[in-house]
Amino acid sequence: MSEPTEVLAEAPPPAAPETPPPAGRSVTARATLAGTVVSLLLIAAIVLGSRMLRDFDSALLPYAVATVFLAFGVAYRYTVWVSAPGARRLFKKGFGSFFSADNFRKAPTAVPRMIATYLGFQKFLGARSRARWAAHQLIFWGCILAALITFPLTWGWFTFTSGSGSGPGYEMRIWGIKVLGFDSLNILGWLMFHGLDVAAVLVIPGASYFLWRRMKDRGAITGQRFAYDLLPLICLIVISVTGLLLTFSSIFLHGGGYEFLAILHMVSVVFTLIYIPFGKFFHIVQRPAAVGMQLFKYTSRQDEQVFACKRCGEPVDTAPYVENLRGTMKDLKLDFDAWAEYCPRCKRVLRGNAYLTHVKKGFK
Repeated sequence: MSEPTEVLAEAPPPAAPETPPPAGRSVTARATLAGTVVSLLLIAAIVLGSRMLRDFDSALLPYAVATVFLAFGVAYRYTVWVSAPGARRLFKKGFGSFFSADNFRKAPTAVPRMIATYLGFQKFLGARSRARWAAHQLIFWGCILAALITFPLTWGWFTFTSGSGSGPGYEMRIWGIKVLGFDSLNILGWLMFHGLDVAAVLVIPGASYFLWRRMKDRGAITGQRFAYDLLPLICLIVISVTGLLLTFSSIFLHGGGYEFLAILHMVSVVFTLIYIPFGKFFHIVQRPAAVGMQLFKYTSRQDEQVFACKRCGEPVDTAPYVENLRGTMKDLKLDFDAWAEYCPRCKRVLRGNAYLTHVKKGFK
């Protein structure tokens, strides 16, 4: 294989003939079909999980409809994403490593450890900034808590019933089966009824920090877009604040302004749920595939399959990972896949040497 400097010096190869599009359904058709199937499955799960809609609260219908649109959007966008060559390789390698029995035998604790550190606590963010890591953790766990409460309630899977009609004794039922009895006046009861308030208290400072940073940090300001970077944070804050105001209205204002706040809260939640698949929050769905890729690299290191830089001999990454990167570049029809075999420092040196061979000395 030729060195990158030699590749740059050579005349460009003749353009390869365009290949005809693959047979079968187009990416859009496959994505639409996947979204439709997932949406129908969710509707069926709502009907069956709510015991043929007996436990379904009609007041929560807009939220349930929004989750159906969310399911369609996630399936549609994910299908389009994995259809790209780079994402398809990431998907295959990542999930192949995740479900590999051989990898489990080599490192049985690797999967739960990486799920906890990379997906749950996102330790990689701590290397960038402790403040950003802390803010991201607040948003992450607040949204997880809110999703675990909101979605089952919206779908009619969870119900809270009282034998006396007004408490204080309540029963929590899942799919009509009693799983827990509690007193609404004790700590457990308070947490059960105010879990969304706790989630809001977590989300507000985290989202506010990132919004403040995007207003002040020059690096963030340079490349940010309102709809992609700022709008998701604003939506999270609006949802959290209106949710807390609903509790404030019911406790301290005897329901004053509750209807207006309920509509505002519903609109913000529905908009955010529909927006998730097509905005920045889509990385939540993509992240598990990245966990699989981290496992792919980890198991390769366990086998001591480290690839050394061809110029200086310093380790670049695992050999399978470098080969996967080169394959992705070939899939994308990029002509510089040889650069993957060099460390970052040597890439800079080789680019500088290639520049000097193409520009006359003393050129201004």
